[in-house]
Amino acid sequence: MQNRKPRLLFISQRHLVPADSGGKIRTRDVLMGLKGGAFEVTLTCPCSPAQAAADKAEVDKLCDHFAPWTEEPQGRWHHLTRLRHVLSSLPIPVKSEDSAAARQHIDALLQGRDGTDKPDVVVVDFPHAGLLVNDFHGVPAVLFTHNVEAEIFRRHAKVASNPLVRALWRNQTRKMELFERDEMSRYRTVIAIAERDREAFANDYGVRNSATIPTGVNLDIYSHQLPPQDGTPTLMFSGSMDWLANIDAMEYFMDEVWSKVAAQVPDAQFTVIGRNPPERLVQAARERKLNWTFTGFVESVQPYIRASQVSVIPLRVGGGTRLKVYESMAMGCPVVSTSIGVEGLPIHHGQHYLCGDTADDFANHIVALLRSRDQRNQLSQQARQYVEENFSHQGVARIFEQICLKARSAN
Repeated sequence: MQNRKPRLLFISQRHLVPADSGGKIRTRDVLMGLKGGAFEVTLTCPCSPAQAAADKAEVDKLCDHFAPWTEEPQGRWHHLTRLRHVLSSLPIPVKSEDSAAARQHIDALLQGRDGTDKPDVVVVDFPHAGLLVNDFHGVPAVLFTHNVEAEIFRRHAKVASNPLVRALWRNQTRKMELFERDEMSRYRTVIAIAERDREAFANDYGVRNSATIPTGVNLDIYSHQLPPQDGTPTLMFSGSMDWLANIDAMEYFMDEVWSKVAAQVPDAQFTVIGRNPPERLVQAARERKLNWTFTGFVESVQPYIRASQVSVIPLRVGGGTRLKVYESMAMGCPVVSTSIGVEGLPIHHGQHYLCGDTADDFANHIVALLRSRDQRNQLSQQARQYVEENFSHQGVARIFEQICLKARSAN
């Protein structure tokens, strides 16, 4: 028993298979890197028995023990009915994810009941998941944040054109600020994904026990090749299309940027890769006869990245993992982004990507890349080399592991 590894309990609000969002991909890569390391890892998340059986091979890559809870499936009207929580003191996305079944299950795991061993350290993935933990029962707790949620809400309020929608976002921003501040005070360590996020937690919420991990990319999966040298000029965007920040980005790109690109490169085509694109956006592209394709959910984004000459990231509402930036860079697809789209990442305009914060600049950078094979290839090679030298997912997992070991041993 003296030689046993310390036990780490990892709590996720989302089943991690398939890894169909930036947050899931980041979490999956960290867990894959942790397995076989210093900790014996138990993963808990919502998952039905049938789903657990079907996904066993993938889940086994993430943890030593899988201890899911069974949750009632969300109805087709979930995204509308959750608005009933608008009067709650908690933000709507937080309150709507509360679960009595999860609370009971997690409490048993933390106390080592029902034949389980009490963990030596617990990691909570996203602040929202902290709502499912009533008491850590003396187990050192680490919070893994993927963004500053209140900042995202604040930016939604800024870009909202409807006064009622803007007022709702402002209301939710205040609630999210209070929730994040209170939640982060419960943890021995708060992990941020960028130094600017860590500084925001310190300045806005008084968090002192924090650490930062970089974004990591699985370089075996995201291998490099030069972008297509000829053929149809092709652009792509990759991101969950049921996330409001990505929807806003595509609306902005459609309304402000695309016509400027198409005027100079009439045969250009654009692929939007991501689950659940809103019907209104698909219909708008169809009615305007734009050369756009919406894929919906795909098993792998790699074929689409390889087939594209430019990866666009026209985000106006920040936050999130920004994993799409490093994925494109690793695979050699040149990136054009707003400043917000790469916010917090240590990359530089002209060396690793091209920055366009106005519609004209964004469109001109795209056109320049589509017209210049040499510029595409140079940016492709420089970006890949930079990712190789700094952002492998194995290295990120080792940093994460050391943070957890330190949290466990701290007085």
